Amino acid sequence: MNVCIVQFPGSNCDQDMFHAVKDVLGIPVRMVWHKEKSFGGECDAVILPGGFSFGDYLRPGAIACVSPIMNALADFAKQGGRILGICNGFQILCEMGLLPGALVRNNCQEFRCHTQGLAVQNSTPSFNVEKLGEHIELPIAHGDGNYRIPGKLLDELEAHKQVLFRYSGERGNPNGSLNQIAGIRNRAGNIFGMMPHPERAVEPIHPSTHGISVLKAFLNSKMM
Repeated sequence: MNVCIVQFPGSNCDQDMFHAVKDVLGIPVRMVWHKEKSFGGECDAVILPGGFSFGDYLRPGAIACVSPIMNALADFAKQGGRILGICNGFQILCEMGLLPGALVRNNCQEFRCHTQGLAVQNSTPSFNVEKLGEHIELPIAHGDGNYRIPGKLLDELEAHKQVLFRYSGERGNPNGSLNQIAGIRNRAGNIFGMMPHPERAVEPIHPSTHGISVLKAFLNSKMM
């Protein structure tokens, strides 16, 4: 297993993810700069980390999705390669059309940064985190995490069990996302996106270590 983490100008969770994958999970990982045209060498999974790529100019993820490395990412996706987008990475995947929907401004018009409760909604072989309905806690830190998608596509998303996590717990829905959606997958089961940050929940000093289960689920995921 070899993991690639894509770095953009403005990425700020890349080193956290590097630590989580390499030091906590013990999996080989390397950084890939956005100007590269290939992932180089063996690559079994790609992670797009959180941050504010290109300063979120135009809108979050809009400029990053036309970076040179994205042609390689699109090919990797077509071949069934595993891809995980966290926060800004989720926004990028939606901008590219690799995941349905879009992330827009939080309905509170504020940046939300706190530990957030989540209900696990998908325990299929494609992303087996915990038991269905299990409650976990992960940090969130975003101003544009309000998940939007047209009604018909939302119905399809729900019908095909593509929702991975929903916001839950005392803080409820922090950004106004439809159906409290915090994370989704594509129908094929190889591309995942979520606003919460699992890489910030892997050490005993963190509010929880639930991020370990999430990252393991991604790295062990299977096509549907």
